[in-house]
This record gives sequence, C-alpha cells and structure tokens, in this order.
Amino acid sequence: MDEVSQISEFGKIFIFLITGFVLVGMTLFLSRMIAPRKPNPEKLSSYECGEEPVGSAWIPFNGRFYVIALIFLLFDVEMIFIFPWATVYADPDLIAADKRWGIFTLIEMFVFAGVLILGLVYVWRKKDLEWIKPAPVVPTTNLNIPFNLYDKINQQQAAFKPKAFAIERVEIPVVATASPETVTVKKPLFKPTFKKTENGSGTE
Repeated sequence: MDEVSQISEFGKIFIFLITGFVLVGMTLFLSRMIAPRKPNPEKLSSYECGEEPVGSAWIPFNGRFYVIALIFLLFDVEMIFIFPWATVYADPDLIAADKRWGIFTLIEMFVFAGVLILGLVYVWRKKDLEWIKPAPVVPTTNLNIPFNLYDKINQQQAAFKPKAFAIERVEIPVVATASPETVTVKKPLFKPTFKKTENGSGTE
C-alpha cells in the first residue's frame, strides 16, 4: 500500500522559499562580518554601467522607457502562462479522460497568443517602438484662413515694442518739525473708479 505523503505540494514550495531566504540572509550576514569596510568617494558614488555619473540624478526621465518596459512586461507575463500550459498540454491522463482536451487547450493558447500579437502589431503600426519617430505628425485643421493673415499678425507682433516699466516718484514737502523735509512717495499704478448704483450708494 502506498504511503500517504505528509506534506503537500504547497508545503514543499513553502520549505523551498524558507530555504532560499535563509541562504540569502546567511550570505549577506557573512559578507557583513568578513568583508572589509573601507568606504571612499569612488565606492560611494552611483554605478552607471561603468560610466562616471555626471550631474544630478534628479532629471526628467524619458517616457519612452515606460513604453518599452510595459511591452516587455506584457510578453513576460505571457511566458508565465505558456510554461504551465506546455507542461499539461500533452498529459496522457488528460487526453485519455477526454480526447477533446488537447484540441481545446491548443486553440485556447492560440487565441491567447493571438490577442497579444494583435496588440504588438498595433503598437508597431503606431510607431511607438521606435525611439525617434522619423516622420513627426503635423496637426492639421479644416479652417480656411489664408496664410498671409498669419504673416501679417507675426509682423505686427514683431514691430510691437513694450513700454519700459518705470515707477514715477513725486516729492511732497512735509512740515513735521522746525525744518522741512522731503519724503518720496510712490504714485499709485491704478486709479480707483466708483460707480453709482440704483440705491445711490457708491461701489468700487
């Protein structure tokens, strides 16, 4: 009589994970205890694939990296689903239980891969896989405005010169003591206006 296993498949995976964490922890602990620690500016600098880091790390990140990462993640997840499918596709026990099992799983995987390939073709056609698009898309409008009007407006704007900003100062004599003194007072930049309402009260 076959003996019943005292541990399930999930228990084996759990033991495997615990062993992995213990081995990694022991390696880091031994490295911490044995390895010499002599920090210097070169060791503490950021590693950029062998290149010396130049400038600050707080720079705008190019959005094209996110597109490439998302596409890679998409097909990486696809492989995660294909591997278990490949292990059970030709299982003789499943084929013996129902002969339609093999055809069904094959068609299902073709549909799954076809949807992902269709998404890849869409991204390819939109030229999102190219780092620098050779043909930029110029927006167009349906307005029937002649181009000479745009040239006329541009010429008017080029001829326009803004007035230099300056604060006018007014000297007002003030007799506060025995000797008069002049005090510089700034002239207001705007003049308030008051309008009469229907009830006769003035509002600003």
